[in-house]
Amino acid sequence: MVQLEEKGAARRIIAAIKQRIHSEEYRPGDRLPSSRALAIEWGVSRTTVTAAYAQLIAEGYLLNRPGARAVVARGLVAAPPPEVSGPTSERVLSAFAERLLALPAPARFHSHRVADLRYGDLNGVDFPMLAWRRALNRASLRRAERLRYSDPQGSAPLREALQSYLWRSRGISCAPERIIVVNGSQQGLDLCARLLLDPGDRFVMEDPGYVLARHAFAASGGVIVPVAVDREGIRTEELPAARLAYVTPSHQYPLGSVLSAARRRALLDWAVEAGGVIVEDDYDGEYRHGVAPIPPLQASAPDRVIYLGTVSKTLSPTLRLGYLVVPRDLVHAFAEAKRLTDRHTPLLEQEALAEFLSSGGYERHVRSIRRRNAERRTALLQALAEECGAHLSVTGADTGLHVVAWLNGVAAEREAAIVEAAREAGIGLYPIGPLYASGSERPAEAGFVIGYAAHDVDVIRRGVAGLAKLFATAG
Repeated sequence: MVQLEEKGAARRIIAAIKQRIHSEEYRPGDRLPSSRALAIEWGVSRTTVTAAYAQLIAEGYLLNRPGARAVVARGLVAAPPPEVSGPTSERVLSAFAERLLALPAPARFHSHRVADLRYGDLNGVDFPMLAWRRALNRASLRRAERLRYSDPQGSAPLREALQSYLWRSRGISCAPERIIVVNGSQQGLDLCARLLLDPGDRFVMEDPGYVLARHAFAASGGVIVPVAVDREGIRTEELPAARLAYVTPSHQYPLGSVLSAARRRALLDWAVEAGGVIVEDDYDGEYRHGVAPIPPLQASAPDRVIYLGTVSKTLSPTLRLGYLVVPRDLVHAFAEAKRLTDRHTPLLEQEALAEFLSSGGYERHVRSIRRRNAERRTALLQALAEECGAHLSVTGADTGLHVVAWLNGVAAEREAAIVEAAREAGIGLYPIGPLYASGSERPAEAGFVIGYAAHDVDVIRRGVAGLAKLFATAG
């Protein structure tokens, strides 16, 4: 405690002497009081004063003279530099930062006492704790003998395991050398934005679509061209010339449509004719409820499509593990960009996932949580029908981990007020409005994206019961 007090006193002495120098009360060459005199003045020990003087000498404010008192150094600024008007960001931030700050602010996180129906959250009880711990332990034993930087593309065992898994589960045939392991799908999107778009380049986005993908491309200087979607997916007849198209063909986010065979072919033809690249986000490809999976675009056009996958919807969004399958001629650029970004994704988690995939544990886990989430989906749809049937139209329920609920006869302008009323009632509810590009045409009715993977059935029912009261009076 005494040492802390002495350090605090030394800091105050240092600040006071600096102020006297800047105000020219102490001028260059002036001698400072002796350590004994200053100790008496401040009511501290000589050791404290000596420490303060030593720090000022180290910073160049004072000059030490053997056998004599310290003097003020020459060449110091007489007064602190004047403050520059305006915030620091106006003086030093790059054009990238300015574009980033101009984007709409993300939704704030709240604690909801009844239910948080946010899409993307998972239920903690579903995490395969014992199996994952075993995989981590095996990975730890393998890494114990040496600590070193790793390949920016990802660990070789994980890329080999992903190669086998993608072939079994999605029909993608690729060499491990074409796989880039990333810190979640968002880093994959950021790499695509920085490597494929220059400021002013146009990029195509499904409308509505994933906001953080739109932000990643826009922050890099890309100019969005929103293209509407319908029951067959993105309207390929409306595709313009552009450098990049970001799509979710297996399960359009958020509306839930699956890209039809004819439009899949049209989209691939567009990429060839426009000289563009398709970024295919297969964000929840493991969840299909009675719907046969469609082959990824990447399987049909490996030289034109970048495939983006993640374990955030199957294991945990906190793990931040995702992967890209990129055309062979882009591998080196993506690997070097990844190296500059963070050298490599944490290796222990990579090798644990490799172990989990290779052992078959991952696919057993996926089958288990697919059944659990099918039960949650059924509970949600039943509750919505029973509690809110007259007020709602539900779409996008065939695949994935969310549905879209449209409020019949309630204007889209009411979304914000309904969300706030739900928050006050302890329920997290999320509007569809922000998923549409600014200025684009959207349905006239209020809509909400409702996720169901984070809660048990009873919590889902309580949440829907609370929403029913709000929806009944929303008009």
